[in-house]
Amino acid sequence: MKLGIVGLPNVGKSTLFNAITSTKNAEAANYPFCTIEPNSGIVAVPDKRLDKLAEIWQTNKKTPAIVEFVDIAGLVKGASQGAGLGNKFLGHIRECDAIVHVVRCFDDDNIIHVVEDVTKAEAVDPIADIDAIDYELILSDLEVVQNRAGRMAKAAKSGNNKGAAAEAAWLQKLADHLSTGKPARSFDFDESDTEQQTVLHEMGLL
Repeated sequence: MKLGIVGLPNVGKSTLFNAITSTKNAEAANYPFCTIEPNSGIVAVPDKRLDKLAEIWQTNKKTPAIVEFVDIAGLVKGASQGAGLGNKFLGHIRECDAIVHVVRCFDDDNIIHVVEDVTKAEAVDPIADIDAIDYELILSDLEVVQNRAGRMAKAAKSGNNKGAAAEAAWLQKLADHLSTGKPARSFDFDESDTEQQTVLHEMGLL
């Protein structure tokens, strides 16, 4: 499993990454976009069952399950339109299986707080920060869904793709859902529809 660590700049993503991976591979510094290229680290998952099996079979060789953590650069408002380093890093998030959202919940005048309104930079508001990131992820997904829906609509008109019309229809419903500010995960997908599930996997929605 690959987990992407995301959040606004300067909230502690790299610090968390270093703590989880027991390394100092990710630079943690007090300025926005300290991280440019993603940092990756592998962590073995402790499992007492594996220890017991090794004891039974009298072997020192154990191969535990692993989790890969990826420290991704901070997102800012407008990331879905390319603000900050947005488009590039939204692509990095799509490569992950799940998201670890780090949110600032501490006051420290010495740590820069990156917010849209500089007059509110000193006010720590975790809910607003969560909403800001969620909004950018939704907008990014909306663009992906609308682009695919447009292609399927054209394919349906050409008559070269029998399933294009049906796909375009549910993609449009998903786009409408995202347009209301709701994340893709709350949409009522048909889990029994293998073609729909394949399309969702290809799009890598956030």
